[in-house]
Amino acid sequence: MAILEHTQKISVTDAARRGVAGIVHDAEQGTEVIVTRRHEPVAAVVAFSRLAELEQAEADLRDLALVMARELTDTGRRTALDDVLTAFGHSRASLEEIPED
Repeated sequence: MAILEHTQKISVTDAARRGVAGIVHDAEQGTEVIVTRRHEPVAAVVAFSRLAELEQAEADLRDLALVMARELTDTGRRTALDDVLTAFGHSRASLEEIPED
């Protein structure tokens, strides 16, 4: 699966001739525009909804990687909350005494 599915490549010079409005129109219609300089991609114009989809996919992949890493490194050892509080010099009662802002 390609990240950008429906692409059109255009040079910086051609993009300048065509104008922002035309390039944005293509992006709104679902065609991602890749702007190149000396045949190398330097920018992409995509619809905002597509950008949101890509950002959500990135977040989902990060979450998946975290879950997989935790699964692979889980030793099964668990620590009780009271033990953690004690290690940091607190108790449930001492936490309740802290005033809320």
